[in-house]
Order: sequence, then structure tokens, then C-alpha cells
Amino acid sequence: MLSFARDRGQRRRLEWTLLAAALLGLVAWLSAPGSLVRTNHLVQDLGLRLLSRPAHPDIAVVAIDDRSIAAIGRWPWRRALHAEVIHRLSAQNPRVIGMDVLFNEEDLDYPQDDVLLADALQRSGRVVLPLVRRGYGAGGDAAELPWPTFAQAAAGLGHVHVAPDGDGVVRSLYLHEGPEDAAWPHFSLAMQCVADRKSPCNSAAPLPAPQSVHGQPPPASAGWQRMGRTLVPFAGGPSHFTTYSYIDVLRGDVPQDAFRGKYVLVGAAASGLGDMFATPVGQQSRLMPGVEVVSHVLDGRLAGVDIKPASRPLNLAFNLLPVACALVSLLLLGPLAALLTTAGLAAATLVLSLALPGAAGVQVAPSAALVGLALAYPLWSWRRLSAAADFLRLEMERLQQDGLHMRARKRPGDTTDFLERRINAVERASRQLRELHHFVSQSLQQLPAPTLVCDAQGIILLSNLAARIHVAGDAEVSLKGLSAVELLHDLVHMGTHQPVLTHEGLRKADLPDQVEGRDAKDRSLLVQCKPFTDLAQAGWLITLVDITDMRRALQQRDQAMHFISHDIRAPNASILTLLEMHRAYPDRMSAAELMQRIERYARTSLGMAENFVKLASAQAQEYRMAPLDLVAVLAETVDDAWAQARDAEVDISITHTPDTAPSLGDRALLCRALANVLNNAVKFSPVGGKVLCAIALQGGRWVVSVRDQGPGIAPELQGQLFAPFQRLHDRSHPSVAGIGLGLALVHTVVQRHGGTLEVDSDVGQGAEFRLVLPVRVRSSTAG
Repeated sequence: MLSFARDRGQRRRLEWTLLAAALLGLVAWLSAPGSLVRTNHLVQDLGLRLLSRPAHPDIAVVAIDDRSIAAIGRWPWRRALHAEVIHRLSAQNPRVIGMDVLFNEEDLDYPQDDVLLADALQRSGRVVLPLVRRGYGAGGDAAELPWPTFAQAAAGLGHVHVAPDGDGVVRSLYLHEGPEDAAWPHFSLAMQCVADRKSPCNSAAPLPAPQSVHGQPPPASAGWQRMGRTLVPFAGGPSHFTTYSYIDVLRGDVPQDAFRGKYVLVGAAASGLGDMFATPVGQQSRLMPGVEVVSHVLDGRLAGVDIKPASRPLNLAFNLLPVACALVSLLLLGPLAALLTTAGLAAATLVLSLALPGAAGVQVAPSAALVGLALAYPLWSWRRLSAAADFLRLEMERLQQDGLHMRARKRPGDTTDFLERRINAVERASRQLRELHHFVSQSLQQLPAPTLVCDAQGIILLSNLAARIHVAGDAEVSLKGLSAVELLHDLVHMGTHQPVLTHEGLRKADLPDQVEGRDAKDRSLLVQCKPFTDLAQAGWLITLVDITDMRRALQQRDQAMHFISHDIRAPNASILTLLEMHRAYPDRMSAAELMQRIERYARTSLGMAENFVKLASAQAQEYRMAPLDLVAVLAETVDDAWAQARDAEVDISITHTPDTAPSLGDRALLCRALANVLNNAVKFSPVGGKVLCAIALQGGRWVVSVRDQGPGIAPELQGQLFAPFQRLHDRSHPSVAGIGLGLALVHTVVQRHGGTLEVDSDVGQGAEFRLVLPVRVRSSTAG
């Protein structure tokens, strides 16, 4: 059984290891860039929407909107209008003006307008103009700058490119783009450069060698390089910033300080005019003008919100860690706890991926972890379910081998599900085992001998009714979990007086199969110890056989044999000796004297036999119990002893008794017991002594007392007083006849009446014997 459990544990760990390796490998593969893109975008877009915040108060947008188109006319407009707008904006002293309008060619139709625009740019000294990438393919990538006159007059230049994802949604851009030898900053960086009065802000800087960015390869074209990919920290949806219409600025219909000290961006927002982008914050598929995208980038930089895509190692660790934790929980926890743990890890992964952009400025792709967590529990449950089915099949086979013939045939109420059918079959087999266990347990309870089932350390696992009564004296007391060694500590070997049960003997399996011992209650017990090792846990079966009665019977037999071989034989041998002497020497003893001696020895032998028979009868025969009055019994016994007392010159009297002393008993045996006590009192009393008798009610029992003035009994000898064939005064009073059966009879009779025999004596103080007998309860029913 242990080997089966060990094999199951090893198989379980092997399956878990294989599942963990496969699942972690899958998660690592799905964590690569380009995997589960749509799912990642769903989570990432939600995280970006959670970053919504109020628009920065220092950003203002001048929109070339539909109202301006309607008022001014179709696009493109004359550059004189742009020059006028720049004059009006500069008049309010803004920090910087970003003109997100391309001026990459001269105006051949209105050359004077170019002069006006260049003058406006020059006078303002805070205008940033955009540039774009021109040409694609090998050797064709270049930056298309504004017309040189405008580029020289502008305070700064910056690119306005974004980096749409595969679904066409703009989520990120590059802070630097340009040819390999000269990269231009993003438009928002150029505006910050001009606002901070840094110089130069209208020139490019060389880029380092091309390299992968956060695990992504560089662009295919070697001529145009992009560096510093960053996510657009959208503060809100379209039209989130303070916006003024271009025509209102041109007409002067704006507050006088609307642009003072602010970052002003001018760009197209009219339908069909300029770049319009899909963004993750666009509601109801609304597109966002390019000028607003730049405004969001600038807003994030001013607010200190900088979000970078997580590096590939970080993203891999982020996805692997929760899946690894879920796998560990599946191995160590139960089904429900593992399910809750896995669900909690999935929720924590999702919440953390949403919180990281705002808390740490890092955006992760959590889809691989969510897929791994979604697969972990079902896959492990499938393996455990398969293992459970195999286990049930094997258990059914073992149960059939053990004699429980549980066929796999379908029964009423069974479903078509194979696992449920196996469960039902095992449940039926388990019911049979429970019934068998109940039968064995009940059989154990009915065993007459105290029986304990213990583990290898002596801890009681099972005990029967007789054991509970023997050890605790109460059948309702549970012994389970207690130490058999501690409970039976007073049980010692008959010869060595060492404990029969010891912890060391149980641990080393060094206990004899059976040994005789004696406990503190002077009970002789045969202790039978049988180890068992055929179960999952080794243990001991300990049985206590009470052989006290058998030992007493053997002792009585030995005493009887001694009595027959010595005490009864001695008078008969004396008679034979007298007869042989009379034949050999007939003149030495008269016939009368010979007959007198033979009669005395015969009567002695007969008395011994009668006393022995009476003791045996008192011990074995069925008592004839009937109501009686102890006062009358005592008076009758005293009358019978009066002649013996007179011959011994001893005064015997009854000092005090109640009117009646009702009890229940065998009158003849009680009279015999009292007569033996009185005879002893008279025999051991000195000439002129007194024997006092009395009856009193004490503690709900009748106490019949007989006190003499004899030599008394030493306290150390009183324990042997009631044993058969014990003569304690052979040396002090050898003339007193007897074989030591009188008090043994008294003790037996009193005990079988449910009473006790007490003695109060000391050397030279006389002795008082008290027969304590139960009171008969009178029936309350008349008739």
C-alpha cells in the first residue's frame, strides 16, 4: 500500500513537471512580440484609457476647422493669412507656437505672401515648423524640410510622424527620426526646446548605429532611422484640449490673454483635411487630428507621464511568474483553493497590467500570462481526473481480488458517464467495507477480554467496552489518542516487578507474545501482545486476560491439598498410631482412655472436614436470599454461644441494638458467619473477659460489631487474616484449636451479601470485628 501511494506521488509530480514545462514554454513563446496582438491591445488600450486626466492648462489648440474653411474658402489658403495668425498669436506672448502645417515649397502664385510669412516667423522667434519623411526605398529616404527661407526663420523644426500598429491604431511614436547622419526630434520635443530657450532647435543630430528597440527589429530601410519609441500618454479623447477656431483668431475674436505663456499648436482639424488617426481613446470610432495627437504627447511630457513598452525580458518575467505561481498552487493546494488562487492570479495580472503604465511608466503585454492561467487549471484538472479514473479502476480490481465482487455492470440509477459509474461501484464497495468494519468493530466491542489496538508508539487507536471498563471504570470514556503505556503503568511482571509495557519495547517490537503481570488492584492479568504490520501503519494488538479467579482457584487448590495432606491426615494418623501402640502394648493404656483419645481425634478430623465443606459451600453454592432481621440473627447466635462462653468463663452480651435491623440474606450462612466470629472471640478472650456485641446504622448500612479482650492482632498481620488456612496465633496461643477457615468463611459470606468485613485491633488491645451489611429497602406497595 505504501508502494502504491509512493508510485502515485511520483507519477503526480512527474505529470506536474511535464505540464509546467509545456505550459511555461507556451507562455514564453506567446510572450514574444507579435503574438496575441489583438488581445494585448484590448488590455493595453484599457490601461491607456485609465490614464485620462484633465488637459494641461498651458496647452491651447488653434484648429483649422470646418467653420474656418467655410469662412475663408477651400484649402490651401494664402500664406499671408498664416502670417497674420502668427502675428496675432505672438502679440499675446505665448511660450511657443507649433505650426503643424507644411510649407515645403515656395508660393509661385503669391510670392509676396512668402515674404510676409518669413517675416512673421522671424519676428515671432518662437514658431516650430514640421518636417516629414520624403521618399522610400534604398537610398531614397530623406527629411523633407520646410522651404529654406522658412526653415531658417523658424525657431525649431520637428517631425510629426506616428507609429500606427497593425490594426491602424496610433498608440506610439518615435522621439527621434531621420536619416542615419541627422535625426530630427519629435515636434513636441522641438516645441519644448523653443519654450525652454534652448538652441539650436532647428538642426538635426546624428543617431547611433541601428539596433533593435525593446525586442523589435529596426526598420527595413537602412537610410531612415527611428529611436526612442514611446507610448502616447493620451489624456483623453478627441477635442480634449482648449481649442479656438482659426477664423476666430484671425478676426481677433478670442480673449486677449488666451495664449499668453502657453504652448499653442496650430493644425488641421476639418473633415478631409490633414491627418486623422484612430486612437485607443477615440469614442464611437471618432478619429483624432494629428495636431491633437501632438498635443497629447506634449501634455504627457509636461505632466511627467512617460510610458515605455516593457523590455522583452521584463515582459517574459511578467508573464511567467503568475503562471508559475498557479502551477505551484495546483501542486500544493486542494481543488477549490487552487481554483481560487488561479482566478486571483489572473485578476491580479490583469489589474497590474492596467496599473503599471500609470504607476511605473511601463506597458506590458499580459495576454500570454492570461492564456497560461486559463489553461493551467483545466489541464491539471484533466490530468487529475484521468488519474482519479485510473485509481478507481485499480481500486476496483484490488477490491475484486480481495473478495468484494463488484461487477462493472450498469445498475438502476447509473448514468452513462464512465467515471460516475466507477465512482458508484467504488461507493458500493466502500459501503461493504464500512459494514465489514462495523461488524469487526462491534465484534471487538463484544469481546469479554479488554482489547486495545495501538500504533507503534503505543497510542490507542481502538478499544473495546471491556477495555474501557477495565482501565477507566466507565464504558462511556474514550481511550482513543491516549498512551497504553501510561494507562497500564501499574501493570508489572510477577517476578521482576518491572512494567510489562514500555515505550522502548513497543518501538523495538521487543515484547513477549504473552506475559503474566499484576496491577495496583492486585489483579492477575495475562498480557498478550501481537504486532501487526500488514497495514499502512504498524501497530500492536494488546489483550488483557483477567486470570485473578484462576490464580485464586489454584491457590485454593494448593491450600486444599495441603489441608488434605496435612491437617486432615494428622488426626487420622494419630488414631492409627494409638491402635498400633495398643496392639503392641495393651497394658499401657486402658480401653476407656484409648476410646476417648480416638474419639477426640475423630471429632477433630470431622470438624476440619465440616469447616472445609462449609467454606467451599459458602464460596460456590447459590444463596437463598430472604428478608431477615439482623437483631434476631445476633440474639440467636449469642444464645448458641452462651454454653461455650460459660465453659470458658467469658461473659458475652449485647450492648445495644435498634428495634429491628431489616436486611436481605441467607439466614443460615449469616448465623454461621456470626457464630465463627463469636467462637473466635470467646476462644481468644482471657478468663473473666467480656465479649460485647452491638448493631448500629452507619452511612446507610448495618454494622454488626463483636469486640473481645483477647491478645489483639498486629496491624502488619491483618492483611492475612481472612485468607484460608491462616493461623496467626500458633505461637502465642498454640492451645487454641483451629485450621484457619473460620474467618475465611465469614469474609466470603459477607462479601457475597454485598457487604464488607472490617477489623480494628492492635497487639494487647483486643479486637473488634465489624460485619457491614446492606439495609433492606422496604417496598412502598401495600399488599
